[in-house]
Amino acid sequence: MQPEFWYKKWDSNQIGFHQAEANPYLQRYWPELAIAPSARVLVPLCGKSLDLLWLAGQGHQVIGVELAEKAVEEFFSEHQLQPQISEKGAFKVYRSVAFELWCGDFFALTAEDVADCTALYDRAALIALPDAMRQRYAAHLQQLLAPGMKGLVITLDYDQSQIPGPPFAVNDDEVQRLLGQGWQLEKLEERDILAESPKFLEGGVEWLVERVYRVSSR
Repeated sequence: MQPEFWYKKWDSNQIGFHQAEANPYLQRYWPELAIAPSARVLVPLCGKSLDLLWLAGQGHQVIGVELAEKAVEEFFSEHQLQPQISEKGAFKVYRSVAFELWCGDFFALTAEDVADCTALYDRAALIALPDAMRQRYAAHLQQLLAPGMKGLVITLDYDQSQIPGPPFAVNDDEVQRLLGQGWQLEKLEERDILAESPKFLEGGVEWLVERVYRVSSR
């Protein structure tokens, strides 16, 4: 999957993955993690998600990483925020109040860039990537994050032969294989959401399961 795929999605406003409100799993389970309000939270492949606002509302400094500059610009403009813009390595960094959105390739991020992050939130990164890139993403996360980092990972699972991704199907076995060695994992919830997912119903998908994991890096 090339960057041009995501640029085209944003340029044509094909962003069905963007939610109109903060994710309910985030609101339900984040408080249980007992993460200090002062913690800096890494949000890979963040788009212009309203989850960023919710996390900031809990007192966190939010570090989002996003490939498409249009998504970053829309986040700040839609929330009447005037960012300061600077260059940091391979990234263009937009900063304002509680937010730093790093525009560029997530795989160019270094451990030094996120050394002060102590929490992770992944709702749309793992499931946005095809198989080979998921393996690379999990390995890169493990290189980036210090032991003891806590957070949430949300996945989607269905019969991938019935409809193409993204979002891609990531089953529980794959989560355990990708993250199990470097992370402690606890499945918090598993729910079939097919009835509320028109795209998948129209595509003939027979079941569609969301899973929520509490994660802690070893």
